[in-house]
Amino acid sequence: VMGKPEKKVLIGRVNGYHGSTVGSASLGGMAFMHEMGDLPIANITHVDEPYWYANGGDLSPEAFGKQAALSLEKKILELGADRVAAFVAEPFQGAGGMIFPPDGYWQEIERICRQYDVLLCADEVIGGFGRTGEWFAHRHFGFEPDLISIAKGLTSGYVPMGGLVMSRRIGEALVERGGVYAHGLTYSGHPVAAAVALANLDVLEREQLVTRTKTDTGPYLQKALRDAFADHPLVGEIQGVGAVGAIQFAKDKKTRERFANEAELTWHSRTVGFELGAIVRSTNGRLIVAPPLVIDHAQIDELIGKMRDAVDATARTVLGG
Repeated sequence: VMGKPEKKVLIGRVNGYHGSTVGSASLGGMAFMHEMGDLPIANITHVDEPYWYANGGDLSPEAFGKQAALSLEKKILELGADRVAAFVAEPFQGAGGMIFPPDGYWQEIERICRQYDVLLCADEVIGGFGRTGEWFAHRHFGFEPDLISIAKGLTSGYVPMGGLVMSRRIGEALVERGGVYAHGLTYSGHPVAAAVALANLDVLEREQLVTRTKTDTGPYLQKALRDAFADHPLVGEIQGVGAVGAIQFAKDKKTRERFANEAELTWHSRTVGFELGAIVRSTNGRLIVAPPLVIDHAQIDELIGKMRDAVDATARTVLGG
């Protein structure tokens, strides 16, 4: 409707995750999902992920972050800026391992998108509604998207609901140039889901859970993670902010060499954690945690203590003793 009908190509990231349907799995960059469904579908492609620990080589995190961002510019120029509609990515990679990009990455991504008139779309399904201590994760990283996808935290999972937040520029174009917004679904704006979302948002605001995550429980969780794992023989890196964190397993901390069977090791820790009563998740070589925003200090101590016990159990299987 803006006179550029050839702008149809969407760019995602390797190891990104946006869902499990044919379209959303295509937009995501999970290779095993692509293999199962002969994906991606047409007009979707992918660029490098900003996973410094695995792919940074001898570069500093900042230099690698810029290099990863520039892979987007390279892809846009390769395809032709007149064909690229949007870049879609999670502010931090959730299912991919709670991977936080290096400082400066998002600023370079935003520059590239503005330069080539490519819409910048933030998948905030995991990062939104207080997870990082900000209402939305893009605010933590300091960039401004054109589109935001939301779900999970909108209702805290009590009933299913997702949504799309769009900039005024996009909204006005659809209304003034494209007629009535035509992508309504059978259950769009369902009154039960909407009522739950409103009640949930009221709790987040009334109990100041986002502020509490930023100033109290989030910093406490991050310190507890680092105190527990900074010296652990299996752990090479700790990442996270607010109520989300990840520990990276490594065979050699100095060289960042990873275990060949890292997914097996983190799965072992995850399984032991479940047996101990700590709900954690493993993804490749990373053990990740994202507790509810209502967690308190005592519960954080219990969670991290059991997480440490689980990783210690894995260490015994690897190192013996």
